[in-house]
Amino acid sequence: MSDTNKTVTLFIQCLVDGIYPEAGEAMVKIFRKLGIDLNCPTTQTCCGQPAFNAGYRREAGVAAKRFIDIFEAAEVIVCPSGSCVAMVRHHYPQLFDDDDPWLQRAKQVAAKTYELTEYLVDVLGAQDLGARYEGKITYHDSCHLLRNLRIQSQPRKLLSKVGGAEFIEMHDADRCCGFGGSFAVKFADISAAMVTDKVNNIIASGADTVVGCDMGCLMNIQGMLNRMGSDIKTMHIAQILAG
Repeated sequence: MSDTNKTVTLFIQCLVDGIYPEAGEAMVKIFRKLGIDLNCPTTQTCCGQPAFNAGYRREAGVAAKRFIDIFEAAEVIVCPSGSCVAMVRHHYPQLFDDDDPWLQRAKQVAAKTYELTEYLVDVLGAQDLGARYEGKITYHDSCHLLRNLRIQSQPRKLLSKVGGAEFIEMHDADRCCGFGGSFAVKFADISAAMVTDKVNNIIASGADTVVGCDMGCLMNIQGMLNRMGSDIKTMHIAQILAG
């Protein structure tokens, strides 16, 4: 079976599910436009990344086992979040001992879990989705997407094909925005300084829209843009590509 004929099972990040459903809806629109069958398990819950990052490995393991039970029958799993995919792909296998039968199951699920732009470009070979967006856009590289998954060119290839849009690279596009989940709470002053630098670079780019692949980063950036009185918009890349 070719990859274009595989049913895509949607792994919806918690922030998308609870706060930014429009990003998930846009992802559905993209796959429907490509003629790909979709499945979205309504029983899915958090992948366990917050617990894992906080050092609660046992609790993260409980979440991982639930995720594996729900998703292991999928042909392919696609998520609109680099950080969540990094959790499944890189950290799930770390949660189980070598003689634990869950280890092989974790590896099998990890091997078929993809971030959205990675799946579109690297697996489906799609770059021009026929999307249009009138405006100047810049792109923020989120940390887990870039450093854990090595995804950098794929979003840019997709954005460069968006009709009506002018793509502008900001200075230090790959520098952290300071979110990092609990990092922004535990080290609020450092986080605020980092996102201020990021937003200043966004403003200096001349773009009217900043695009990213992780809603955590975009939520953090949007908050600082609002506090600085900027009318620059943040959008998940799926929203741009679905246009």
